[in-house]
Amino acid sequence: MSTMDTSRQVIQGIGVSPGRAVGPVLRMPDPVPEPAADSRLGDESADDAVARIAAASEAVRGRLEQAAAGATGTSKEVLETTAMMAADPSLVSTAQGLVRSGGLSPARAVWQAAGQVIDQLASIGGYMAERTRDVADVRDRVVADLTGRPAPGVPDPGHPFVLVARDLAPADTATLDPDQVVAIVTSEGGPTSHTAILARALGIPAVVGAASAVDLAADARVLVDGAKGEVTVDPSDDEVARAQALAAQVRTFDGHGRTSDGHAVPLLANIGKPDGAQAAADAGAEGVGLFRTEFCFLDRTQAPSIEEQVSQYRQVLAAFPGKKVVVRTLDAGADKPLPFLTNTEEPNPALGVRGLRTSWRNPQVLEDQLDAIAQAAAAESADTWVMAPMVATVEETADFVDRCTAHGLRTAGVMVEVPSAALVSGPILARAAFASIGTNDLTQYAMASDRMLGDLAALSTSWQPAVLHLVAATCRGGEQNGKPVGVCGEAAADPALAVVLVGLGVATLSMSPRALADVAAVLQTVTREECTRLAGVALAAETADGARAAVRAELPVLEELGL
Repeated sequence: MSTMDTSRQVIQGIGVSPGRAVGPVLRMPDPVPEPAADSRLGDESADDAVARIAAASEAVRGRLEQAAAGATGTSKEVLETTAMMAADPSLVSTAQGLVRSGGLSPARAVWQAAGQVIDQLASIGGYMAERTRDVADVRDRVVADLTGRPAPGVPDPGHPFVLVARDLAPADTATLDPDQVVAIVTSEGGPTSHTAILARALGIPAVVGAASAVDLAADARVLVDGAKGEVTVDPSDDEVARAQALAAQVRTFDGHGRTSDGHAVPLLANIGKPDGAQAAADAGAEGVGLFRTEFCFLDRTQAPSIEEQVSQYRQVLAAFPGKKVVVRTLDAGADKPLPFLTNTEEPNPALGVRGLRTSWRNPQVLEDQLDAIAQAAAAESADTWVMAPMVATVEETADFVDRCTAHGLRTAGVMVEVPSAALVSGPILARAAFASIGTNDLTQYAMASDRMLGDLAALSTSWQPAVLHLVAATCRGGEQNGKPVGVCGEAAADPALAVVLVGLGVATLSMSPRALADVAAVLQTVTREECTRLAGVALAAETADGARAAVRAELPVLEELGL
């Protein structure tokens, strides 16, 4: 929820990407209007209209693929996914059917066909509901092409600006140029929305969930504080000078995460595709704490061969010789349905057959992947660890560890994303070699809040005391068994929260490569004992805002660094 301080004109939202920036407000252009419900073919033949729909869909796909070719990392993944959706044969064929059977105009047919898909996904809820924004984005692009309108997207005024929008489509966020878009402010969205995640990956200060941002006038000069979640209208000269001085600072990471008294806290990178590995290594990452392997399996009708997987995995392992690389096995299901593995008709995919659960009915896919990981590990010198997603029970843990052992993978662990895993972390870690906490899903499941809903943004933060207690419980399970517990969710990229996590007993932190230097800089100013004390402060709070404010108040370095 956002508020506006009318005396100083300060809009309060949720800070999701640290940093300060000043610039004129530029709004996202008006959305593509819905074609009239009675929009008919007119003089155009059905055959021509059907051909135009196919051509428009192909043109949109081509432009998105071209943009993806020039992007890297998370941005590349988002653009490729949206391009695939633009070429979805079911969307195109449904629209073409509406032209032939109902005589609708091409634009109206596409709009209506997309509406059917959106309604289906929204009714399912959870992760599938997150995809509605993607479908609407593709719909708008295709309709714009059909009607001769400018394609929706981020404007280019030729000078740096603060982008203000209701929310941003994933494809829009993925094409942002940090040299032009100096900050982002949205009236909707939450801490783990696409906008938040990509803003952090690009290093752009961002505030989301700021409902009052809709009242900002175009070209108004604003100062965005992505750490505090504040947007100051018409800032003073001193405030501007301070922000510019902080923005001019360039921090680097020396490759050794530690507290001021020398307690080692390895800072690792999250990687979604092989092409992000070298950039992470260049940023100083001490290894990889989360290597997502879904890229190998998405948008396919059958699983990739073992040989293909080996080739892809080796690219990441090769970038980190002698260093730890934690490979997560396939996290299919929910927002990543696979026709050869998951049931797309599940009534609630977020609570359905996803992650490790997909191996219950299709064990060979997991067996082949473990074989591929083992072969890749044998061919490279990285210290290869492997973990399973969505583990909820001790039995699942034991079975997964046994499977890994059979393939010669000795360091097998689990992700803690389900509250039950945190609560029984003791017996789980008596079997597993390590645990890695996925704070995005753990927060969503613990707080029963869809992370994409702006109305629930206040709940969707890992500062929630309940979430912190689950993290603490997991660390106690690790301590009981002498097993390390890491964090690979977005919480690890928050410098203040990173201090708390270390104090709770977290051994390693894995994050977007851009966050490494900031987190390292803050950790180096506190002792391990201070981390433990601040963790106690956070646990004692009754609210997320209270926990965050109390910890930040005792870390003056955050203000000094503009974090």
